[in-house]
Amino acid sequence: MSDEAPVSAPIPVTIYTDGGAKPNPDGPGGWAALLISGNQRREISGGEPKTTNNRMELMAAISALEELKKPCVVTLWTDSQYLRNGITEWMPNWVKRGWKTAAKQPVKNQDLWQRLHSVAERHQVTWKWVKAHNGHPLNERVDAMATAAREKIERGE
Repeated sequence: MSDEAPVSAPIPVTIYTDGGAKPNPDGPGGWAALLISGNQRREISGGEPKTTNNRMELMAAISALEELKKPCVVTLWTDSQYLRNGITEWMPNWVKRGWKTAAKQPVKNQDLWQRLHSVAERHQVTWKWVKAHNGHPLNERVDAMATAAREKIERGE
């Protein structure tokens, strides 16, 4: 018999994220995420007064993954090709090149990409893409939440 504590299996979590800015760039922006695990749902959102769509998409994913206190098996749905392609295709090369693009330029939004890289490493994440504004109820929900977060910033709340 072992004295070691039993190791629990990672918790499965499904996450939907969205973000946007209006006007883009340099307008107020909002981001939102919906986290689902079993019967539990958690909605989070936020925003910034002067930002871009891409930064808000990144913040949605970062904030959602930062909510998870233990390692999880995550399926993260985004309507942002920038986010999905960045994390799955481009990032490994950015890391190898010291956070430079193939053209040897600094990666845009490097601060957020590095933060996402760090938080995503704690989990087993599968990155999925969903077509925006195509009637998927959970994608529509986070879109509405991100818009509400942006509008709150616009009102100065």
